[in-house]
Amino acid sequence: MERLRVTGLTKKFGGIYALKDISFSVKDGEKVAIIGPNGAGKTTLLNVLSGRLFPTTGQVYISGQEVITTPEYRRVHLGLGRSFQLNSLFPSFTVLENVLLALEGTQPSRFQMFRPLASYKHVFAKAEELLSSMDLWDKKDDTVQTTSYGEQRKLEIALSLASEPKLLLMDEPSSGLAAAEVAGLIDLIRNLGGDITVLMVAHDMDLVFEVAERIIVLHYGEIIAEGTCEEISCDLKVKEIYMGIEGNTGNAGTN
Repeated sequence: MERLRVTGLTKKFGGIYALKDISFSVKDGEKVAIIGPNGAGKTTLLNVLSGRLFPTTGQVYISGQEVITTPEYRRVHLGLGRSFQLNSLFPSFTVLENVLLALEGTQPSRFQMFRPLASYKHVFAKAEELLSSMDLWDKKDDTVQTTSYGEQRKLEIALSLASEPKLLLMDEPSSGLAAAEVAGLIDLIRNLGGDITVLMVAHDMDLVFEVAERIIVLHYGEIIAEGTCEEISCDLKVKEIYMGIEGNTGNAGTN
């Protein structure tokens, strides 16, 4: 089953193409990485997929449903989750309060202003489950601004999982993390389970090659290569873009 399908996606800002005729699909449970140089259109693509931006032309299907005019918040209820490159947290709130707010926003009862405290038990239980999975439960009473950057990145991922997404978009999840924290992030993404499809934008090649089952390479808003980690690592055009290796020199593999 396809969790995501993109066909002919184009996004223009004035006369500039940020994305140009992008087409690809992601299978249910698959982990796919999108890579490319700065300005390739990677974050713009995630913004279009999540509904933050509407495309100039093209179609996006989530779980078989066309969503090109569906607003961002409704896509969440269709099973879409997203973590951002820049943290979107409430710094003066505690770690637990941030998760509780995210969880409450997914509940049908969010429109009921007055409810007994007992009705929140399942929300607290889910918050504990999420924070424990990120090794953050012991930080639950700390304000976000007093936690480390790595802990904030993990909290950001916890918030993106609060809606129990079937499709998780991750924008540079390892940005600003130390090597040991990246290793923990790799384990975290691997352990998300086969019921969560991951589409991840990343510059960190260690993360990409440890996690991704397939890689899509963007350059100037277009897909220039797509394949397994091994296929992409051997692609001469990708080598030329990332390392300045000319594909027609005859000795590209030695540089």
